[in-house]
Amino acid sequence: MKRISFFIFALLLSQTVISAQDDNEQLTWPREFTVKKFLITVYQPQLESFKKNILEGRIAVSIKPENKDILFCAAWFKATMDTDLDERIVTLEKMKITKVHFPDYNNQEMIDKLSRVLEKEFEAWNITMSLDRLTASLDEVEDLKTKSETLNNAPPDIYFRTIPSSLISIDGDPIMKDIKDSGLEYVVNTAFFIVREKGKSTYYIKGGKFWYQSDNVTSNWKATEKVPKDIMKLAEENIEATKPDSISASITEPPALIVVTKPSELIQTDGEPDYQSIENTSLLYVKNTESDIIMDINSQEHFVLLAGRWYQSKTLADGDWKFTEPDKLPEDFSKIPDSSDMGNVRASIPGTMEAQDALLEQSIPQTAAVSRDSATVEVKYDGNPEFKKIEGTEVAYAVNTDKQVLRISGKYYCVDNAIWFVSDNATGPWKVSDVRPDEVDDIPPSAEVYNVKYVYVYDSTPSVVYVGYYPGYTYSYVYGGVVVYGTGYHYHPWYGHYYYPRPVTWGFGVHYNPWTGWGFSVGFSYGWVSWRFHPYRGWWGPRGYHHGYRHGYHRGYHHGYRRGAYAGYRAGYRAGQRNPNRNIYRNPRTGVKTSNRQRNKQAVSNRKARPSTKPNNIYTDRKGDVYQRGKDGKWSQKQNRKTVQPSTREKSTRKPSNKSSVQRNNQNNLNRSYQNRNRGNTNYNKSRPSNRSYNRGGGRSGGGRRR
Repeated sequence: MKRISFFIFALLLSQTVISAQDDNEQLTWPREFTVKKFLITVYQPQLESFKKNILEGRIAVSIKPENKDILFCAAWFKATMDTDLDERIVTLEKMKITKVHFPDYNNQEMIDKLSRVLEKEFEAWNITMSLDRLTASLDEVEDLKTKSETLNNAPPDIYFRTIPSSLISIDGDPIMKDIKDSGLEYVVNTAFFIVREKGKSTYYIKGGKFWYQSDNVTSNWKATEKVPKDIMKLAEENIEATKPDSISASITEPPALIVVTKPSELIQTDGEPDYQSIENTSLLYVKNTESDIIMDINSQEHFVLLAGRWYQSKTLADGDWKFTEPDKLPEDFSKIPDSSDMGNVRASIPGTMEAQDALLEQSIPQTAAVSRDSATVEVKYDGNPEFKKIEGTEVAYAVNTDKQVLRISGKYYCVDNAIWFVSDNATGPWKVSDVRPDEVDDIPPSAEVYNVKYVYVYDSTPSVVYVGYYPGYTYSYVYGGVVVYGTGYHYHPWYGHYYYPRPVTWGFGVHYNPWTGWGFSVGFSYGWVSWRFHPYRGWWGPRGYHHGYRHGYHRGYHHGYRRGAYAGYRAGYRAGQRNPNRNIYRNPRTGVKTSNRQRNKQAVSNRKARPSTKPNNIYTDRKGDVYQRGKDGKWSQKQNRKTVQPSTREKSTRKPSNKSSVQRNNQNNLNRSYQNRNRGNTNYNKSRPSNRSYNRGGGRSGGGRRR
């Protein structure tokens, strides 16, 4: 039996490795294929323009005719981008070659022949790329700008504790709702399990394996083992079974509860703060916490990172917290090493490469094709439809439904699972819309439907509509050169016969991870938030969007806190731990077709493309000249029939020539391309699952220093 089990394990392991290697091969650069006795090597694309879902750029190509010298050229392309953000893969479809340039080559007959070969091959090839490499390349797109939003950055109520504690958020004063035929009622305006027996004053909270009771819903909570049987049964039947992580399972003492009715956040340490220095800076960080807390020695100010925003105070306990503009952070913040325990905060420090990568990812949509015939939506209202006009716009939105329904110019639009639907009536029937109304661009962040402006319609045919959504739809926004979560505004929920929550910024410990996006660290481990009497999960984003969980939140507790585990968390934060369930279009529904990786693999196979053993060190400039970067970091121009080392020396010390200035500028652009390609390789390797041990390839840089 052991032999059989071992064989099955070995077989599964080998299949996993083979699949991983296949993934790696189809993402490797350069790639090559043979056609009509030409060995064609294709180097990693360099991007020039990105609008909506259309990419334009250029590709360096080498062509080796049989028994003849190798030729180099630049091929300009235009393609439709299809994305799979969960798998971090991008496919360039509908590829069109718009221009081919062979530098210093005068055989027009051969140029025409090779150009036709390239056009035919490229236009039949769906090119796959890693999202990390493409994102880094977007740094070269001159017209790509990330606009800061007008957000509310006022601090929430910030609680500091040195003992194990949990924050329980209620959205305003508690609203009790009867549970039919049970003799029980529960607090409807919270994501947590808070229940009492009708006619009695004692409330009960279920959190993980612990029970609490209190006669005041917002205070004096004590752990208890005496729970009424009907409440115990209710919890067993309605709290979804979740497997606790190892740290949560090891907790033996119930944490203290902090129950709040206003936007709040909790920062806590395992005992008194343990300050440690950050190498080569005048900064200290708090070691014994899973919050991001830094103290600037020069000003003696504490800084805490919450939902991508920095807040500062002289003290942690009962601190007078104020919002810090990203560009007003102490200078040494940008010097925090990415390998340090606090390296993860670099994505929230403007000007760092990590912040730049996060900004670039904000410009990449998740795409899908939606069937006009199959996709549909059902909208239910709590009573007759009620609409509220958004001040300063021509848009009104429905307030008494869990869907996002807009009234614009006599038409009704519903955005559901990142798809636009349209109807002549507020109650339907609904059909897929092939138009995104321009008026939605006027919706301000203070409106609860603000996020729908990040859902787009790109194109359509009689049968399908091509759509996409940006991170703003899932409440990820740009402010001051960094990415933050939520608008910061408090949106009023609807409560009539039903309760419909609205998205929140505060209360759930939101943190950013470069590889998985935003995750929540409060309430999602071990059953704190998960029960079936809350069918509308509007607190955390659009229906179909799965929150991420920042593992390790409970590691701050005395029984289970381990510095080693914490250090592992920090390292893991930067490693490739991906949540494969964030693509809203993958939410089970008919009529939505997302990026098909099997189709992409088949497309690659059909073109007979294979990984090349050549280094990925060939580039082309915007004029179409081709260059190679040597191991010594120097550039050589690949003129067909000869190789030339470009000179950057000025001909005269008195009057620099325009030619010399152009050469320097050209080399600066080439160096930028090299650095972006290198950074993309680094990010790609980091974003891969950590259990892969094979050569990850795709980044044979051909010399030079790696970041």
